[in-house]
Amino acid sequence: MRNQSLKFALKCGALAAMLLAAGCQTMTPKYEAPSPKNPDFAAEMNKFNAQFPNDKATRYEDVSIKFNNDQKIDEKGHCHDKSQFPVTIILQLDAAGKVTRSMTDVENSKAECFRQTYASVQFPAPPIAPYRKAILLQ
Repeated sequence: MRNQSLKFALKCGALAAMLLAAGCQTMTPKYEAPSPKNPDFAAEMNKFNAQFPNDKATRYEDVSIKFNNDQKIDEKGHCHDKSQFPVTIILQLDAAGKVTRSMTDVENSKAECFRQTYASVQFPAPPIAPYRKAILLQ
């Protein structure tokens, strides 16, 4: 009887060790190298910044942020899971608010996912066209 108890205890200990090892593997953060920067991004960011100071553009930022948050656009496609690093996207909107073009600060699968996610979005009409809308996506 004692021999069976010892075997059972050893099996339980081995199982516990395997479960602990498996849990530790999923908790270990993996290293991810930063993605290459987009050399054309700075010019687009300058165009976004040139829209300010402007009362209409400032008010539109509040409207467009609320629209983006209410629609949870950035949650579609599970893009956030593709990289640990943030992505900044600049959307170019036409007079009706339709995204006609986008550019990201980096080139990786997360950035591509967000470009595709925002490609068909219709924002409220901006005060000027084309309007550049910058969004930092964690």
